[in-house]
This record gives sequence, C-alpha cells and structure tokens, in this order.
Amino acid sequence: MSQDRQSRLNSTAVPHELSIFATGVMQCGIGHRPGGCQRTMGLHCVLILCLFSGWAVGYKQGENVTLYVNKVGPYHNPQETYHYYTLPVCRPEKVHHKSLSLGEVLDGDRMAESLYDIRFRENVEKKTLCKLTLSEKQVDELREAIEELFYFEFVLDDIPIWGFVGYIEESGFLPHSHKVGLWTHLDFNIEYNGDSVIFANVSVKDVKPVPLEEGAGAAVGVVGVGGGSLTVTHTYSVHWFESPLPHSRRSERLRDYSFFPKTLEIHWLSIINSLVLVVLLLGFVIIILMRVLKNDFARYNVEEEGGCDDLDQGDNGWKIIHTDVFRFPPYKSLLCAVLGVGAQFLTLATGIIFMALLGMFNVHRHGAINSAAIVLYALTSCVSGYVSCSFYTQINGQRWVWNIILTSSLFSAPLFLTWSVVNSIHWWSGSTQALPATTVLLILGAWVLVGFPLTVIGGIVGKNRAGSFQAPCRTRNIARQIPTQPWYKHTAVHMAIGGFLPFSAISVELYYIFATVWGREHYTLYGILLCVFAILLSVGACISVALTYFLLSGEDHRWWWRSVLSTGSTGLFIFVYSVFYYRNRSSMSGLVQSTEFFGYSLLTAMVFSLMLGSVSFWASLAFIRYIYRSLKMD
Repeated sequence: MSQDRQSRLNSTAVPHELSIFATGVMQCGIGHRPGGCQRTMGLHCVLILCLFSGWAVGYKQGENVTLYVNKVGPYHNPQETYHYYTLPVCRPEKVHHKSLSLGEVLDGDRMAESLYDIRFRENVEKKTLCKLTLSEKQVDELREAIEELFYFEFVLDDIPIWGFVGYIEESGFLPHSHKVGLWTHLDFNIEYNGDSVIFANVSVKDVKPVPLEEGAGAAVGVVGVGGGSLTVTHTYSVHWFESPLPHSRRSERLRDYSFFPKTLEIHWLSIINSLVLVVLLLGFVIIILMRVLKNDFARYNVEEEGGCDDLDQGDNGWKIIHTDVFRFPPYKSLLCAVLGVGAQFLTLATGIIFMALLGMFNVHRHGAINSAAIVLYALTSCVSGYVSCSFYTQINGQRWVWNIILTSSLFSAPLFLTWSVVNSIHWWSGSTQALPATTVLLILGAWVLVGFPLTVIGGIVGKNRAGSFQAPCRTRNIARQIPTQPWYKHTAVHMAIGGFLPFSAISVELYYIFATVWGREHYTLYGILLCVFAILLSVGACISVALTYFLLSGEDHRWWWRSVLSTGSTGLFIFVYSVFYYRNRSSMSGLVQSTEFFGYSLLTAMVFSLMLGSVSFWASLAFIRYIYRSLKMD
C-alpha cells in the first residue's frame, strides 16, 4: 500500500465510530435510526440487545435512506481490507463515521457517510455525484487497485452492497492487449416492501468504463492543472422495485444473491459420510470391544476369592496393572489446565451453535457472532477454572494458585501473541482489520475485569467442592515396569489414528467452514453444523476408548496424557488441511492475508486439540473406572 494512501487512511479512518466503547462496555451503533441498542450496565443485556438489533426500519416516501461506504480490498484476500476513502474517490469535506458494534469493528468494518443522496421510493437517473481531477499518481493508484481486483462494500439499511472498483481486460498474445477502466457510474437497484427496504445491489450494465491507460494522466491533460491529470465525473442512478418478501424474510434474498461465487451445495453428503463413519465406530466399540471385555471379565473373575491386590498373580493384560492404572501422571497442573480450557471451549462452541439456531447470526447482523464469541469466552472462563482446579485438587495437586494462572493463560497467551503479530502487520499495511486502541482496551478490559476474575472464582469453587478421586483400586508405591511395546502402540501411531478418524468425520463440512471464515460465503445451515459437531465429539470419544483399551492390554498404564494426545492430534490434521486449502482451494496471497490465515489457523487447531483432548480424556477415564469396577473384589 502506498504511503499516500496510508496517510489518507490516517486522516479519514478516525475511530469516531468507536466512541461508543469509551462510554460503555458495548453498544450497537444504529446511528440516528429508531430501535438501536441502548447502553446497559450488564453484559448479558448488552449481548442480547446487540444481537437482536435487526428490527424493521420504516421509511416514508421521499425520506433519506443513508448509504454508508465501508471498505475496499483485493477480491481474493477477504481479510485484506482498507477504508473506502483511501482511494481517490468522491468524498464529503468532513467524513462522518457510523457508530459500530464490537463485532463490526473486529470484522474490519469502517462505515462512513457518503455523498449519495437516496430517497425512499424515488427514482434517480444519472445524477452527478462529483467531478474529480486525478493526478498522475492517483491514476496509477487506481490502476493498481483495479489490477488487484479491488471490490468495494457499501451498506444500505444494514444490507451489504458489493461491486468492483474497475474493469480489467486481457486479450491477445501478439500483440498483447491490457486494458484497465474505472467505473464512474453506478446503478443502484433497491427492492422494498411497504415502508421497509428488502434488498439492494449495484450494477454497471450498459455502462462504459473510463480507460486508465499507462501515463493516462499526461495523455489527457486539463488546462489549469499542473502536470499530467485526468478529470472524471462520477454519476449514479437509483431504481426502486416492489418486492413480495416481508422484512422478516429479507435475509433469504441476500442469501440467494451471488456477487461472490456459491460453493456450499452438498452439505448432506457431509452428513451421510460422517454418519456412516459414526455407525461403524460405534459398532466397533459397542459390539467388538464389549465382547472382548465380556471375555476378559469372565476370565479375570474366575477366582471368587482374593482382594484386588491378588489379581495380578499369573495373569496378563489390563488386569495386571490395576495397581498402577490410577497412578497420577506427571505435569498434573498442565493436564488439568488443558482439561479446563477444553471444557470451556466445548461450552463456548455449544453456546454459539445454539445461539445461531435461534437466528441471532443472520446475514444482516454484521459481526454479531464476533461479539457473541468474545462475551461468551469471558463468561465461560468460570468453567475452565472450575474444571481445572477441581480435578487438580482430586489428584492431590498442591499449587492451586499456579494452576489457576496457567489455566487462564493457556489459550489467552498464544492468542495475544498471534494477534499482536497479525495486528501489527495490518497496522503497517493500513488495513481496516487493524484494531483501534479503544477496541484493544475494551477487549483487554473484558478479560481483566470479567474473564480472569471468573476463572479465579471458578477455581476457588472447584477447589472447595472437589471430592476425592474415585479409584476402584488402590495404587502401590512402586510402579510396575512397562514391557516393551510394539510399534503400533507407540504414541505417534495412536496420535495418527486418533486424529485422522475424527478429522475424516468433519473433513467435508470443514471445507464449508473455511469457505465461510476465509471466503465470501454466508453459513446458514447451523442445524447441520450441530449434527457434525455431535458426530465429531462422538467419534473422538469412541476412538479414545478403543485406543485406551489397546494401551492397557499391553500392560502400559500411562494412559493419562496418551488419551489427551491421541484425539487431540485432530488439531494437527486441521492445520495441515488449512495449508492444503490455502494452496489448492483459495487464491489468497500476500503478507497481510497469509499472516492472518496461518496465525489464526494455528489457534483454530489449538482450540480443536484442547476441546477434543478434554472429551477423549473424560471418556477414557469413565471407561477405565467402569472396567476396573467390574472386577470382583472382596
């Protein structure tokens, strides 16, 4: 990005829209419209009001409908966005920004009022917006943006409007033709129903672009302007059309509109593929494994007499290690922190999916899911503190204060480090994805004032309410020597098996999620997402139980960390898939987009590892308690 554009960004993208954060924890910025979210003192009320701020706005005939300009950026790099007014375009003398919610700011939105005068249900034919005299440097800047396939985003009544900045044509080989043109006329097509706006888009049909040739500024000179320059006149038209759709269903109209390519078409194939895998795994665990256990119980319980300490004489298999299987593992504090944070993300993911099923995240509520994720992450911190400290106390952990600190920083520290690098690169390039200082202080305050205290409170409650560790057999002081294990029972092999099977259950749906997060899609099938999420957890639990049984059958009692790592390795497969998606399924490029993609893909892989590692551990623990409790002991 040129220094000139960077300087204009600093002068135009003043964080006026973030002033709401200085006066309250969070507020939905609806501007001057009725029905906007009002400031509240409770985070719960704030979240609910922010998410349900999509009420119908009524307009009268001839009433002004504000069109906000938002951002521009390369078509193939969705997260590389810049303020619209960084380009040499028509702009008011004083830029007024719209107040934005936290989620909108996190999404890179920087909405500002435009010069477009749009009146409700009043058609306009080729009205002049402004006349600009572009310097040679500005012409070159527009050429660069058009050659990078820059698109723009406007917002009209919370409806996003997309279009390309210009036109590029490559033709011929010898001679080669390279034409670049600027769209100086936009046709706005707006649909309405009663007094509500239903849909809006922009068209350049039957419009000829203004050519921006090499050295166009010098070639098309204007008398009275020093050096080479180019004069362009920007115009626009507005056409209103009546729509049968009511305001409550207008999201369907935007969902069916395809400025960006549609690729989410075969969700049911994902479900069928995953269901078949789940049925096979459940059949394996329930039928085969239970039959094996039944035979084990019949063989181990032949002797009716004798205590638990006598069961290892002359036997082999998982029974012989009954005095070691409940021996507490090394790095107890780290293990408990992993379980606690994993339980927190499990709660967070479930809450987000159910909120989506309630219709809180439709396409007209910009950044609502970002706001919900931050608030829920802070509120669910008590879950991580409670689970971690409670289990840490059960396994005779003594440094519970350190355990709480480790739990609170296990994910937040890598998140802060990754965000610092990504945000610094965005700031250096002038992207709107760089968070303003007020937003950074808000998020930091939410963690310091809400997230960390709730972790401490949850840890204290968990410590005080923790009971004793329920072990069916007592543990000897001296550990039994572990025999040499075959290669297929090594940790790396178990991680490969335990990670690949859950990943294969979600691989098809994972493409749709990547296309939504790193592309242009609007994900709406949250019911299917809930099914896939349940399938993922079921497969992870089943695989963990099976691998734990095989481990114990080899007289290896080190199952604690193995159960976490086996299924938690799914995160590694997800990161490998992200590399494949970047290279083969997307057209992303450049330092800004690549840094954000791989940085947050690493965090996503970490989240899946923590979440699935926690689920697999608890499944393995329940299984081990069941089989050793089933042994006859006097």
